[in-house]
Amino acid sequence: MRLYFPVPPQAGPEGVLLRSFLRECRLSTDLLRAVKFRGSGFWADGKPVLANQRVFPGQVVSFAFPEEEGGCEPQPDIPVRTVYEDFFAVVLDKPAGIAVHPTLNYPGGTLANGYAALRQAAGRSPVFRPVNRIDKDTSGLVLAAQTSYAAPLLAQNVDKLYYAVAEGELPLGPGVIDAPIGRRGDSIIGRCVTPDGKPSRTEYTIIKAEKGLSLAACVPVTGRTHQIRVHFASIGHPLAGDDLYGGHRDRIGRQALHCGRQRFLAPEGHPMPDGFWIDMPLRLSPVTVESPLPADIIALFS
Repeated sequence: MRLYFPVPPQAGPEGVLLRSFLRECRLSTDLLRAVKFRGSGFWADGKPVLANQRVFPGQVVSFAFPEEEGGCEPQPDIPVRTVYEDFFAVVLDKPAGIAVHPTLNYPGGTLANGYAALRQAAGRSPVFRPVNRIDKDTSGLVLAAQTSYAAPLLAQNVDKLYYAVAEGELPLGPGVIDAPIGRRGDSIIGRCVTPDGKPSRTEYTIIKAEKGLSLAACVPVTGRTHQIRVHFASIGHPLAGDDLYGGHRDRIGRQALHCGRQRFLAPEGHPMPDGFWIDMPLRLSPVTVESPLPADIIALFS
């Protein structure tokens, strides 16, 4: 699989050093090294070209991705629902109760294992590159990069919206929780609001408040561990089902938190028989993917 980058007229009649052009193409340092030392190098109009050589308007620079190693054990029995896919990104809708990737506590049975099986069946690389991770018992969208080129681009340009159900009926409308978050005592997992923590900001809108609960649409401006869960607990309204932070499980058996929307930017271009052509100068187009509330959260207000 190859990427193609046409050298634009802006390079001028004297051209531009390949290394400078590749920076404009937004190749990461790791990918540059991998192509140079593990791959077949860079090419201009079908001929090898070195980093200290010039490329000129009208030429097309390309490279093939090196063979990838890694990935986890494919497990075809793990449910994987793909809700969006293009050359650069794939968005999966994760059910509650499944970890995103293998850890010491969850060595298998994860979203990554199911994804590896899906990719293996399609004859593609099983390497899973999640751009965002959500807790095992949080449901919703997980964005992953399809290639090592796309991973840093997506990570720099993604916005997430979560739906959370907090205990208690909060006033309808917008609100902000701006409070630093740090570790809770010597706990590896637990977090708390503490003056010694990292700056953390959650913007939210209460869109429903009834039956002793509040449905909030939340934007975590910062991305701290358990941020939404900790912030709502800190104002006396822990999430329903979130017994780690004071919530109760009498109405739902997990924290009522769902990643319902992701917006990210992807390079413009078009598919080629053996890869993808990326327009230059590089332009990024917005993509929005949404996931409806799951049944167990809807049932809280039924």
